[in-house]
Amino acid sequence: MKMIRRILVFLGVVFTFGVLVNATQEDLAEIKVEKPEAQKALEEKLVSDYNVYAIEMPENLNFAGELVPVSNPDIRERMDRELLVNTYWQSNGLLLFKRAHKYFPVIEPILKEYGIPDDFKYLAVIESGLTQAVSPARATGFWQLLKNTAREYGLEVNQNVDERYHIEKATIAACKYINQSKKRFGSWTLSAAAYNAGNHGVSKRLASQKVDTYYDLLLGEETGRYVFRIIAVKEILSNPKKYGFNFEEKDLYQHIPTYNIVVDERVENFATFAKELNINYKILKLHNPWLREPHLNNASGKEYLIQIPKDGYYSTTTGQ
Repeated sequence: MKMIRRILVFLGVVFTFGVLVNATQEDLAEIKVEKPEAQKALEEKLVSDYNVYAIEMPENLNFAGELVPVSNPDIRERMDRELLVNTYWQSNGLLLFKRAHKYFPVIEPILKEYGIPDDFKYLAVIESGLTQAVSPARATGFWQLLKNTAREYGLEVNQNVDERYHIEKATIAACKYINQSKKRFGSWTLSAAAYNAGNHGVSKRLASQKVDTYYDLLLGEETGRYVFRIIAVKEILSNPKKYGFNFEEKDLYQHIPTYNIVVDERVENFATFAKELNINYKILKLHNPWLREPHLNNASGKEYLIQIPKDGYYSTTTGQ
């Protein structure tokens, strides 16, 4: 009963506005007159209408075709943990479904072009939640690239332009890194682990522990959970109904089609630049977050492709 009362206190603000999940109008009427028997009935209703279930371990779990050895009790427990955590973090799960619908169509063809298994799109999901995140270590963008790594794989990174925020170019850089790892380890699963711990870090642990698979390695907390998290997110995003997620396509975020314009000179003011294209500065930055300042230096005359949304997808309040 103490736990139930805590739940009711937590929902007190909701009561104030006359709304309660799973409560009927009759329930609310009873609450208003403070009838003890009605409160007890409502508490029982709350308990009966919300249930948390154990998750049955799926068959043939794999990453990029490499099976997860869930017959091993340690592996089974670790896999179960990630399935539970990611299933019952419902708000985050729904956001991932919504963003995946918007961004997977951008990422998937690039992975295919570079010979990377489609499962690696879920690596981007757990790295950044498909947002332009910046970690405490300053890893940046969908693929959480560090500055030196990004430059090593061909991205421009400076105060004016940071292509780690360019989804397509950052995906290409990530593909190059992953392919290099695959050549080194011969395993997609180890390649995924190396994306988190580094190629050298994984190689060192394989050698010191005298094993040759990710699932046999003793690793720190983050890398030890890393591949399991990817697989759990893959399983859940691939089977929404199975894990209790209910939505329609209209609920998901939409990819906005764009066209490219070539810029090979300095841009003094992107607000003015955007206005000339019948959009505003905010919309320009939404589609080109790699432009880090309100101007483009471009002293070298380099060609940049700037994405502009096609007509009809945004409305502005300017002048209203």
